[in-house]
Amino acid sequence: MAYQRVRQPKISDVIMEQLEAMILEGTLKPGQKLPPEREMAKQFEVSRPSLREAVQKLTAKGLLISRQGGGTYVSEDLGGSFSDPLLELFKTHPEAQYDLLEFRHALEGVSAYYAALRSTPADKELIRQRYADLERFHENKEFDKEVYADVDFHLQIAESTHNLVLLHMMRALFSLLRQHIWDNLQNIYPKADYREKIHQQHALLMNAILEGDPEKARMAAHDHLAYVEDALLEGERENSRQERALRRANINIDP
Repeated sequence: MAYQRVRQPKISDVIMEQLEAMILEGTLKPGQKLPPEREMAKQFEVSRPSLREAVQKLTAKGLLISRQGGGTYVSEDLGGSFSDPLLELFKTHPEAQYDLLEFRHALEGVSAYYAALRSTPADKELIRQRYADLERFHENKEFDKEVYADVDFHLQIAESTHNLVLLHMMRALFSLLRQHIWDNLQNIYPKADYREKIHQQHALLMNAILEGDPEKARMAAHDHLAYVEDALLEGERENSRQERALRRANINIDP
């Protein structure tokens, strides 16, 4: 019987596979800077040339970006399925906002369900931290920072599902989601009662996940997005009423 020779994998390939797994599972995030070469070689317990070769292979794949004199970063283009022209189309077509809300209903409902089911104590602590950031910016009325914190809160929930596809789908939506939340808050936040209600809904969503109640978490996500949609529709109706009132006033003024 002929036996095939067992080949030992190259050290650089083993390192590359580990780094790929860290990117896939979200340990290394888009845009994140990698530790210095010396430090990484020590952590992996490998030689610097082997580490350097692994980084070069990942750079060739487009997963890492090396900047002259500035270190190595995880590519920010990972999962960038929504291009700038498409983002502009969503922005300029109001009906697309409601299509996006429907999509968020599906995606975030599932995300909340599995986060409640699978989140570890470390995940739950990170969700608490993201909510604390959101609460601080909410109380201080720091609108720009609150938008980013809102997105980070939802992304942390997605990360806590330990579902790689779900996580990267949410990350791919990051730019679009941030613009969507920004537009929603601009339309809703002038009314303090809407803003306070939305903040309370974030707390209910977080608590359901921390309690480990999947159905309660999914319903909290659903109620949150349904409320946002109702608030947006009411805002549109109010704008329409104001436009009609202005038209009537102009008619009465004209000789």
